[in-house]
This record gives sequence, C-alpha cells and structure tokens, in this order.
Amino acid sequence: MNTEQFTEMLAAKGIALSPQQLQQYDTYYSTLVEWNEKMNLTAITEKEDVYLKHFYDSISAAFYFDFNQPLKVCDVGAGAGFPSIPIKIAFPGLHITIVDSLNKRIGFLEHLAKKLELDNVRFIHDRAETFGQNKEYRESFDVVTARAVARLSVLSELCLPLAKTGGTFVAMKGASAKEELDAGKKAISVLGGTLVDSHTFTLPEEESERNILIIKKEKSTPKKYPRKPGTPNKTPIE
Repeated sequence: MNTEQFTEMLAAKGIALSPQQLQQYDTYYSTLVEWNEKMNLTAITEKEDVYLKHFYDSISAAFYFDFNQPLKVCDVGAGAGFPSIPIKIAFPGLHITIVDSLNKRIGFLEHLAKKLELDNVRFIHDRAETFGQNKEYRESFDVVTARAVARLSVLSELCLPLAKTGGTFVAMKGASAKEELDAGKKAISVLGGTLVDSHTFTLPEEESERNILIIKKEKSTPKKYPRKPGTPNKTPIE
C-alpha cells in the first residue's frame, strides 16, 4: 500500500488526512525503521507493508468506532505504538496513554512523540496487571484498546479493568476471533463487559481476515481483577 492508496482508502472511509498528518506518518515510518536497527520493534520494515499492516490496520478500528471526540484512550501492550499512535495522528483530539512492559519500547515511543510533535500522550512502563490495579488509572478511560496482544479471555482481564463504567473495550483480532470469543465470553461477563458488536473485514491487498470487537463496560470490574502478573495468561477466566 503506497501513500496515495493509503490516503484514498482512508478517505473512502470518511477519514481525510492533511499534508501535515501524511508527513507525520512518513516521519513515523522513518523513525520506526531507524530504531528497529537498534532494537526489535517490528519484523515488518518495507514501507508499503508498514503502511498496510501497521498504519492502515491500526486505523481500521476507527471504521467501526467514533474517535472524533476528545476521548481518554488507553492502549495496552502497544509495542511500537500500534494501534494508538496511528489513530492519534488521524484523530489529534484524543488523549492517549500507552502502557508497555518493556522500558526500551517506552524510550522509543517518547522519542517518536517528540518527533511527531504529539500532545496529550503519555507512556507508562508497567505490566498491564499491576497498571490495572493502580487507583490512578483503574476504571478511568473512555476507551481501552489492544491489537493482537493475547487471546481474548486474557486480554479482557488486562483491558476491561481500565475502562470506566459506560466506556468501551475495542479488541482488534485476526482470523481466530470467533473461537476466542466463544472461549472469552465468561471473562467478558465476569469483568463487567458485554459484547455489543463484532465486525469482520479483509485487509486490502493481503486479503487476511480482521475482526474488531466492540465490548461495552456495563458494570464495575470486581476488585480482584486483574490478578497478579502472569496469572491471567496461566489460568485465564474460561
């Protein structure tokens, strides 16, 4: 996907990008490739692949959820900034918090945010399990998102405690979403969530399946969740 196709395909979805925003994506790409030589951020480094599999794929959440408002968004385990930084560039009014367990990645994100001149972004080095028990952040976000971090039963325990009651958990999944959803129904319910929508689409060019799950936080998460680091993965709520 070249820049022109990227621009046109987003415009077809009602997302118009200014020359400044396109420059930010270009700077994002060059910074990602430069830092990737020093540390492992992504296996995808060809420009057209980054635009398709990282930028376009990240922004696809906005095809099904309205980010055109000053929402407080938490991105769990964003790695090199996906999906929240591409979404933030397209929707500059968002307030973004990224939590990641690797301090080196946080260093990259802080550098990237300066290069892109982003405001209302913060990067926190922590495990999602302990972050979700932090009173300052717990149940404080309008939207919590994650892209392919873990299976849905595990991911729900990391993300739903951070969403405020009435907020939304936007889970970005691949082709295994239906099986994950079947296994994750109990976790979603126990943690206070309800699946309100599920959208399936095909990533252009590559023709691979993508799923965006919209989960509403309807009641407060019980205090014991998330459990200690590592526990959600070892013994998921299923």
